[in-house]
Amino acid sequence: MTAVMFCAVTLLSAFVDTVIAVDTIGRYDSIVELKDIEISDNQGRSYDLSSSQVKINIGKEYLENHFEGSLMQTLEQMPGIKAMTIGSSQSKPTIRGLGFNRMLVAENGIKHEGQQWGDDHGLEINQFGVNRIEIIKGPSALLYGSDAIGGVLNLFTNYVPLRNAEGSASVFFRSNNMLTGTYASVGGNNGTWFYRLDASYSDYSDYKVPADSIQYYSYWIKLKNRRLKNTAGKERYAGLLLGYAKSNFHFDVKISDNYSKSGFFADAHGLEVRLSEIDYNRSQRDIDLPFQQVNHIKVLTHSVYSKSNFTAELNAAYQNNLRQEHSEPLSHGYMPTPDNTTERKFNKDTYTANLNIMLQLNQSHFLRTGISTEYQDNAIGGWGFIIPAFTTLSYGAYATDKWTVNPNLTVNGGIRCDFSSTHTDAYTDWYKTPVTSGDSVYKQRSKDMSRSFKSLTYSLGTAYNKNRWSLKTNIGKSFRIPVPKELAADGINYHIFRYEKGNDTLKAEQAYQLDVDLAYSSDRVAAELDAYANYFPNYIYLNPTAYYTEGMQTYYYTQAEVFRYGFELQCNYKLTALWNMDFRAEYLYSRQLSGQKKGYTLPFSVPFSADMNARYTFSPKQNGYISAGIHFTAPQNQIVPPEKATEGYLLVNVSAGKHFAIGNKTLKVSVSVKNIFNTRYYDHTSYYRLIDVPEQGRNVSAVFSTEF
Repeated sequence: MTAVMFCAVTLLSAFVDTVIAVDTIGRYDSIVELKDIEISDNQGRSYDLSSSQVKINIGKEYLENHFEGSLMQTLEQMPGIKAMTIGSSQSKPTIRGLGFNRMLVAENGIKHEGQQWGDDHGLEINQFGVNRIEIIKGPSALLYGSDAIGGVLNLFTNYVPLRNAEGSASVFFRSNNMLTGTYASVGGNNGTWFYRLDASYSDYSDYKVPADSIQYYSYWIKLKNRRLKNTAGKERYAGLLLGYAKSNFHFDVKISDNYSKSGFFADAHGLEVRLSEIDYNRSQRDIDLPFQQVNHIKVLTHSVYSKSNFTAELNAAYQNNLRQEHSEPLSHGYMPTPDNTTERKFNKDTYTANLNIMLQLNQSHFLRTGISTEYQDNAIGGWGFIIPAFTTLSYGAYATDKWTVNPNLTVNGGIRCDFSSTHTDAYTDWYKTPVTSGDSVYKQRSKDMSRSFKSLTYSLGTAYNKNRWSLKTNIGKSFRIPVPKELAADGINYHIFRYEKGNDTLKAEQAYQLDVDLAYSSDRVAAELDAYANYFPNYIYLNPTAYYTEGMQTYYYTQAEVFRYGFELQCNYKLTALWNMDFRAEYLYSRQLSGQKKGYTLPFSVPFSADMNARYTFSPKQNGYISAGIHFTAPQNQIVPPEKATEGYLLVNVSAGKHFAIGNKTLKVSVSVKNIFNTRYYDHTSYYRLIDVPEQGRNVSAVFSTEF
């Protein structure tokens, strides 16, 4: 429940039985439990009141009206959600400052598995094919297992057409990196069988920053036309959905292929680029060395059988993630010049299955139980090394109960057991390195190693709603198994300027969290305070040191006892029937209670931030809106030595949207301007700030879409 309930607050009361939910865009996507209640605002968002966790549903309208360069940047206006930008059009999500393998991204209920352990690895998900998003903030290990410590972003892309023939089309633009793209979808439903085809393509140039030069390890580098050379890219996507639906049975299979190619900022890849013969300023749209290309193939299946008070849901999937990083073949350290450009190659196969059983025992108790399993096999290649080849196997089982005590009070609780094993292969350099004895040896970077982990997790919470007030409490335990990079990394990551060293003694990370959410709503005012506290007995993080290896700052993985707390505050005031004011703020505090950096915060900690927006909604006949807002981020002086502090900043943003009737069709137009005054600022969570690269400057985004 998050309660930024702008002008109209609509209570959607409850289903009497467990059913397969068909939402307003015609999707069979989830199981709706007895007496679920939601509230909706006027921007395409709704909030679950019956869950003890903070759950937000975001519809297609919100995604179109808040389009940014990537899906995660679009979601940044949700409190507690941040995007760590990666170049022009990719970013990594965080929830309450927890990202990478501490928050889980799922597509249609299946955990997305790419190379999400890397700072420069974006999500291989087509943002334009997403019809609805469910955001769960806080520990979610009960249903999702490992990695869901911070929360879950569940993306739904299996929209079911309602008519015999229908479709949609969109074109979109961004000014800063001259992005142009298009998305189209066609589908149909004959009452039993349905299908949908969708595809998108986008192309973008090097992006601009409000700076004429940057400083890299005391070297000043001139930027031509204020653009970061070799940050251009392109993306293409194609997907096919086929399905069958009757009154008590639903089945669909979604096959998709997502490909992207993008350059790394050339001057960030090492000072050797000064010796390169590549003319990086030849074109703003060229993708030269160094660059990355990623191809992600998915086959997702979803089956639901429902009869009376019983529902069974089966999800099974196969994913292949092929990621290649190409660089100029230059000698580094003791490594001779390679004979090709493939620096690193990762080829990951993932097989996933989960079975969920839901049973409505009576008017008071809704039981849910399930089992899940996942197998990963990640092969490596190329002349560079950072992580070894590995395999992982995990499986778990859970049971939960939702107890409706009375119409105002709901109690949620459950327990889960998980087991997992990880095996990393030995790896030895293909070249010799001198040792202290004077000899040269083939250095072993990783050893043949097997680790096993197990965990018991639980959660207990309440949701109380009375008149205009709502109170949620939730206490739970989550866990996360160490990823192979944390266990066995040993190499230079040139894209983020550091040498990374793993730790094969790491234990499974445990997390305990308390959430308290208090909300009030009336006809004119809606306010919410969501406070939380985390305790990690053994938090895993990459510790920066003052030492350098082969010219790069050395980081190593370690564990420490960590305490975190924070809050998200929201308030909306309805000035008139057409005017709304909205205020949001979020704060996070963290401290290490043990280890070498005891008393310090965690690296790349999120600073305090606040937003204030004014929105004018046109009359229903005009069907449009205009909005202006201010975003403030405080200085971040809480750092981990030798990390540097980051100054605060203030940004001004505006947006507008309108529907235009063209014949019997409707053209939807939305336009936004971010950082309207072209302010130079640094994001404390961005690794590019380490080499004095500011965030993107003024950016105008536009989306034109229609349905037919």
